[in-house]
Amino acid sequence: MQGQSTRLRNRSVALLNRYFSGSSMDYKQIFAIIIPIFVDSAFIVLMAILNTALVSSSGVAAVSAVSMVDSVNMFIISMFVAIATGGTVIVAQYKGSGNEEMVSKAASQSISAVAVLSLIISALVIVFHSSVLDFLFGGADPEVLRSAKIFLIGSCISYPFFAIYQAVSGALRGVAETKACLMLSLILNVSYLLLNIALIKGFDLGVLGLSISLILARVFGMAVAIAYLVRYNQSLRFKLKHLLQTHLSLLRKIMYIGLPFAAEQMFFNGGKLLTQTFIVQLGTMAITVNAIAGSLSMLFQIGGVALGAAIVTVVGQSIGRKNIEDARKFVSSFLMLSNVFFVVITVILLAIFPLLVHLYAPPENIVPDIFALTLLISITQPLLWSLSFILPSALRAAGDSKFTSITSLLTMWLFRIILGYVLGITLGFGLMGVWVAMVAEWGVRGIAFYWRFKGDKWYKHKLI
Repeated sequence: MQGQSTRLRNRSVALLNRYFSGSSMDYKQIFAIIIPIFVDSAFIVLMAILNTALVSSSGVAAVSAVSMVDSVNMFIISMFVAIATGGTVIVAQYKGSGNEEMVSKAASQSISAVAVLSLIISALVIVFHSSVLDFLFGGADPEVLRSAKIFLIGSCISYPFFAIYQAVSGALRGVAETKACLMLSLILNVSYLLLNIALIKGFDLGVLGLSISLILARVFGMAVAIAYLVRYNQSLRFKLKHLLQTHLSLLRKIMYIGLPFAAEQMFFNGGKLLTQTFIVQLGTMAITVNAIAGSLSMLFQIGGVALGAAIVTVVGQSIGRKNIEDARKFVSSFLMLSNVFFVVITVILLAIFPLLVHLYAPPENIVPDIFALTLLISITQPLLWSLSFILPSALRAAGDSKFTSITSLLTMWLFRIILGYVLGITLGFGLMGVWVAMVAEWGVRGIAFYWRFKGDKWYKHKLI
């Protein structure tokens, strides 16, 4: 029995070495990066589902309002995340090259840039929040719009705190401190959930309670993140005074990655926002179906999202060491592992679908529609999602940001938007038509990115 166990362990180690060890990193280092990010992703998704379920107790109008505003939030927050990702890439490449001084400076510049950007955007959206919602979702029910305005103002107040938190997490991922990122995420998300339970369930404040919880949790999360950097972190050697220093050459490098990605994310999430306006035309029940199915779809993507975040650190450090062979090998292995995750998670989630959908307490007549959308992504995600989302993260980590951004923009608008409108509205297929267009866009994006990866232009950008 012991002999069989030893042989199995040896085979497992050999398999891990074959696919996840290179000349610059071994499988233990790789999985030390992946596992905390995976746990973090799973926890964030779980919190999102529980929070949506809590809001659903306030009625269909509340779920619809939060869903609409979240599409706006994704559009705005993606800009902060894009700049923070630029910081992650530069920090990772300097870490790979062994230049510790520049690692510290790059982290500080990333946090400063994101902080300034978030303050400006937050102020603008607060001033024009009513006009924004009336323009995008004017056709929604008055009750839904009233709740949406409350949640959007609360979200805007929280933007700067969340943006700084994201920038700190991005810098930590660049030096592979994913355990610290996990702890910071746990602190932020657990506090958010507990506040939601108290304010939504305990005090029955509905969307207002959700807004207050969001602000308080993000303030706390940012404070803990900064405190950790200043007092406990040794890798980044961060000091508050560094935030006031400007290094234009570093900012240019961060923006070289961040700005194209920000433009991509703005148009990408802008396209999703426009898609949401299509769905509003289909009525409050359609908005609710889309919100619940979209929330469930995040469960399927836990493994893929984690690998997409981890690959930025792994490829960034490999490119910093000028080790192209390792970068190629790790990208291929991550794609394979992502597909395995998708198959396993899909089998489990389809089996427990009735339990999951029950969390949202939806009207019985919309459950078949939610299942139909869930079944669509169950079939297509293992085939298409990884190429469409993990590959561009790898290309971007090597500095190939312009190609990934242009490709994403073209496929988003040609397929998800135009095809989505034609299938969903013009031809009358409703939500299913909109989601089929989304899946088609994944496929086209994936083919384009795989073609780029098979060539050699993606790794020939000089950032550091």
